[in-house]
Amino acid sequence: MQHEEPREDDELLARVAAGNQGALSQLIARHGRGLRIFAARYLGNTGDAEDVVQEVFVTVWKQAARFDPARGRASTWLYRITANRCIDQRRRRALRAFIGLDDVGDSVPSEEADAETATAARQELAIVRDGLSRLPERQRTAVLLRAVADLDIAAIAEVMGGSAGSAEQLLVRGRRALRDHLRDHLAMAATGRERKSS
Repeated sequence: MQHEEPREDDELLARVAAGNQGALSQLIARHGRGLRIFAARYLGNTGDAEDVVQEVFVTVWKQAARFDPARGRASTWLYRITANRCIDQRRRRALRAFIGLDDVGDSVPSEEADAETATAARQELAIVRDGLSRLPERQRTAVLLRAVADLDIAAIAEVMGGSAGSAEQLLVRGRRALRDHLRDHLAMAATGRERKSS
């Protein structure tokens, strides 16, 4: 089954290149959810993630003929396009924020913020998300491709246009930074609780 899926994706992309909208719909059904989760984790905003994934499939519709199955899997091609669109989106958002066009506080829905404070597990998730946002861009991309997209080292290297060794180093450094970030925040929270109880 694992060997059949990449071939099916290749066939779908070939049909998309020939102008078959039904094939595009099938690709969206197969990969849309994973791409949205990846983009939402990368950007920290589900609305921006939806916009990015729409852009990705517009690009797929226009550029499907450029996909070469001899150079890699269709799924890594889709995630590479998505990663590039996420980087573009972050740059656009950073520029808008720098100029002062973005509303402050619209990146985290209030319901989600309330829910995250409700339990320790959600608090940890919030800390990890914060840690992710602080990672260097390539580390964050590698960690998300591994954790969310479940890509292996070779596929991550392919998506990011680097070697397997460099992808592995990015993962090691990213994970270490996230663990340190989580440990430091939990230690600070524990210290705060001890001071209140004393």
